[in-house]
Amino acid sequence: MEISVSLVRELREQTGAGVMACKEALKEVDGDLNGALELLRLRGVSVAAKKSERETKEGIVEAYIHSGGRVGVIVELNCETDFVARTLEFRDLAHNIAMQVAAMRPTYVSSEEMPEEDKTSPEETCLLAQPFIKDSTKTIRDLINDIVAKVGENIRVRRFSCFSLGE
Repeated sequence: MEISVSLVRELREQTGAGVMACKEALKEVDGDLNGALELLRLRGVSVAAKKSERETKEGIVEAYIHSGGRVGVIVELNCETDFVARTLEFRDLAHNIAMQVAAMRPTYVSSEEMPEEDKTSPEETCLLAQPFIKDSTKTIRDLINDIVAKVGENIRVRRFSCFSLGE
């Protein structure tokens, strides 16, 4: 099946994946855009898993103050190089994670940090397991994996802190 340039362009705009990766994904699913999106998402998860052991010493600290100034969040988001830390995608990810922390008030970054005696659901208390506030079909971990697939580097939420007036 011949894949049109416009279909490849559309998939590339939606995913940020390379031209050849988009073309191959579309060929594998016979030109089905939704199927190609899912295939690239799954490949992005595997890319993220391969990169997860890489050291992350660069990154940014993002501060978010919720309207009214009653809630503030600071998030440290790390990556492998300062080049990626300066990209718009990375900065947007940090901002979205800070907003997530302000809205959902997680206690831990991931379920690995949870003490065994903590009986709460990871979706309630672990940032990476929470559904994203702007798109409940994705978790924060999915959001990070999408950016890892785009930029080709490991990304890790190192820590966060939430401040609330009167608490």
